[in-house]
Amino acid sequence: MSDCIFCQIGEGQIPSNKVYEDDKILCFHDLDPQAPVHVLIIPKKHITSLDDVTEEDSELLGYIMTKVKEIAATLGLENGYRLVNNCGEDGLQTVKHLHFHLLGKRKMDRSRSRRSGNAPRGSRSRSRHHNARQYD
Repeated sequence: MSDCIFCQIGEGQIPSNKVYEDDKILCFHDLDPQAPVHVLIIPKKHITSLDDVTEEDSELLGYIMTKVKEIAATLGLENGYRLVNNCGEDGLQTVKHLHFHLLGKRKMDRSRSRRSGNAPRGSRSRSRHHNARQYD
């Protein structure tokens, strides 16, 4: 899809700080990291979101899941990591290309998954009016 930023990154039209790449997927550093290690894993095939995955895509998604541990090991995430997918508007998906956030090198706080970044307790999580950060 020519107007999709992740398709353009996958095709090499837009530079990225690559961690891993093969003919099916690309992994690169997020421009607005929410943890000491924060990378994005995208399929090179354009799939808008998890809601758009078909049976035909099941092999690709399985492939991505098998590569996560390899990518995590490359990044030194031996104590664990978090893998996140944001799906749709209410799920705060801002880039309409299926992608997974791999975060690590920090003990994950359950409350961080309910609010934006380092927002103090009691603050509102990201709203629809919040400027979407680069790469979701």
